Parts: sequence; C-alpha cells; structure tokens
Amino acid sequence: MWCQPWSILLTGLIAMVSSWMLLHRLWITVPVSVLVLSWWYVFLVLAPAAYKNQPR
Repeated sequence: MWCQPWSILLTGLIAMVSSWMLLHRLWITVPVSVLVLSWWYVFLVLAPAAYKNQPR
C-alpha cells in the first residue's frame, strides 16, 4: 500500500503543505518542495520506466 502512486503523491503534498503551514518560511519550504519533487520523479517516473524496460 505504501508504494502506490496515490500514497506517494499524498505524502509529498502533506510534507510541502505542512512545511508552509507550520513554519511560514519560504527558505525551508522551497528545499522541502525540491526534495519532494525529486522523490516524485524517481518513484513516479524513473522507477516505473526501469521496471517496464526490464528484460523478462
């Protein structure tokens, strides 16, 4: 259940929104958002592509 696309998106969205809502610091929220976007790219774009291109 944890590695489903919806859980990855929801967790990242919660991290970004929580960072802003709790701290109201752009200099913290921007790096958090960059990390989340990178994490999304790895797990939602690169990993499925690598799995799809794997020899059977």
